[in-house]
Amino acid sequence: MAKILLLTDYSSGYSRNLLKGIVKYSKQFGPWVFYKMPLYYRKVHGEQGVVDWAKTWGADAIIAQLEDCVNVEQLKKLNIPIIVQNYRERSSEISNLTGDYFNTGVMAANFFLQRGFTNFAYYGIKDIIWSRERGEGFKFALQKHGFQVSFYEEKAKREEHWDYNPIELAKWLNTLPKPTALFACDDYFASQITETCNVSDINIPEEIAVLGVDDDQLICNISNPPLSSIVLDVENGGYRAARMLHQMLEGKITSIDDIIVSPIRVECRQSTEKYAVRNKYILDVLYYIEKHYMTPISVNDLMNLVPLSRRVLEKKFKEETGFPVYQYIQQFRIDKFCRYLTTTDMPLSEAALKSGFDDYKNLFRIFRKYKDMPPAIYRTLYQKHELVNE
Repeated sequence: MAKILLLTDYSSGYSRNLLKGIVKYSKQFGPWVFYKMPLYYRKVHGEQGVVDWAKTWGADAIIAQLEDCVNVEQLKKLNIPIIVQNYRERSSEISNLTGDYFNTGVMAANFFLQRGFTNFAYYGIKDIIWSRERGEGFKFALQKHGFQVSFYEEKAKREEHWDYNPIELAKWLNTLPKPTALFACDDYFASQITETCNVSDINIPEEIAVLGVDDDQLICNISNPPLSSIVLDVENGGYRAARMLHQMLEGKITSIDDIIVSPIRVECRQSTEKYAVRNKYILDVLYYIEKHYMTPISVNDLMNLVPLSRRVLEKKFKEETGFPVYQYIQQFRIDKFCRYLTTTDMPLSEAALKSGFDDYKNLFRIFRKYKDMPPAIYRTLYQKHELVNE
């Protein structure tokens, strides 16, 4: 029976979901024995203390959240399988449990672009890889459309939480043009934004729309207003990490490999419940698409809503959203379809109809264009509580 040492932050939704995946794998292919070491043990005793305890307990493998992954020599001396949940940087000497942070930022940018925003801000932490790369992806995607991003980054500290200065944060928020779409590096930082806005009389989402990452149910719903957040494939990441550890223990994997946790979708709540378009007619069109995406929509249908010619409608729509009308509707429906795939067991054909696709065969071509895989594979990879068995 394998003895696995877990060193992580058990208070965060991200870490708890990782543990769910690890435990599910253990139940299927174990059983394993876990020792859940709290992070304060490392703070008190240092990484050498973790190593000494692992030796005393006789740990067969470790999954650890470390403060600094640059120096892992002490852990490597244990000569057992180790996966590091990277913190400041990825390690080139050991397997990392990491994330597609850059494309998480790209997803945030595309979400806000679809809602017509032209002013953007990022709130994160300096010198922390997951915050830095999320900001880089956000900035990269927006610059492709000709937009700039205002950055405000807290200085990283040694602790696993960061104090912040609400007075300085409020000063920065008040300098932003309104409305602004603000992407925060995670839900904890997004909640700092909503707290600061509430005491500074800055309206959310009318003046600042806020989007976080992790979809931590407690943090998102305790916020006022509730936070929109990017959902990550965390539970499956934990499952894959456990599977890789198992293969390492059996000698089937000897090379260094990483587990990448991908962003799946945006869970929309009140903090982003706004379209930031200046043109009243285009706003009417956007609300019409949101309400009627399940039914056939043509440009002629939209022209009947507003006193604009086809050419002017298409021109104004792209100016406000950054997307042609047809592409916007298609992306909106794909997003809805993905939500059905990942949150329900609805048959693919039914999910397609509910998302506004009446041509099921054509949907496969469109879906591949946006997701680089068929819908069934996407569901297998990302469906909630569904685990990958390769």
